[in-house]
Amino acid sequence: MLQTAIPIADDTALLPDETPEIPAQPEAVRVKGVTRIFHQQRVLDALDITIRTGEFIALLGASGSGKTTLLRILAGLDLPDEGEAWVPPKRTVVFQEPRLVQSKSVWRNVVVGLPRQLATRDRAIRALREVSLDHRADAWPATLSGGEAQRAALARALVREPELLLLDEPFAALDALTRLRMQRLIRELCAAHGPSTLLVTHDVEEAILLADRVLVLKEGRIAFDERISLPQPRLAGGHAFDTLRSRLLAQLGVHDDR
Repeated sequence: MLQTAIPIADDTALLPDETPEIPAQPEAVRVKGVTRIFHQQRVLDALDITIRTGEFIALLGASGSGKTTLLRILAGLDLPDEGEAWVPPKRTVVFQEPRLVQSKSVWRNVVVGLPRQLATRDRAIRALREVSLDHRADAWPATLSGGEAQRAALARALVREPELLLLDEPFAALDALTRLRMQRLIRELCAAHGPSTLLVTHDVEEAILLADRVLVLKEGRIAFDERISLPQPRLAGGHAFDTLRSRLLAQLGVHDDR
């Protein structure tokens, strides 16, 4: 069941009998007319988006186009000035930085914030095993590599069994080889757990490799929305891949030298 994430422009709370009609499945997320204004600039401008249950969406856009603003609204970390957003009650975010608590071991980081009865070592180990990090369960965050720390953050997100997984450029700080491994891992984990997923990224190839649909955010609205028909698992290259890559780069104002 979806829950209403605070909608209206005047910051007035909705009364029970004023609650908007909740859209039925298979929609997991519905954004309708969402506007967000910073310093008199409309970063999001009457934005409409739907994400289906279990769908993996990649969101592209130039820096400052509002990608992270939208993600923060869906996460409940920010409020729209206008419009409405319906999201599942169980949702979690993986940021570009792992944001691990340095004073807690890896396994305790995985279950941090969970109710006491759920924050068990066994539960943490199961999640860490999924990301091939169970052998570092008792390590301190400072001893982890960048890829290991991000895998711990991913385990922390998935141990909560979210209906909506929000990924804010989670691989941007990783080296190229680690990034490729993490891309493969996130796709496998999302296929296994089945959350609806929104990935914010600047990497066009990453978007094509991972997503069921790619959106391009431009001037506060969706300028491009296309389902990717290439079968999984995907490899970069080939006519269909390169054609879509060129189209996406053109949407972002970049000439494809290929």
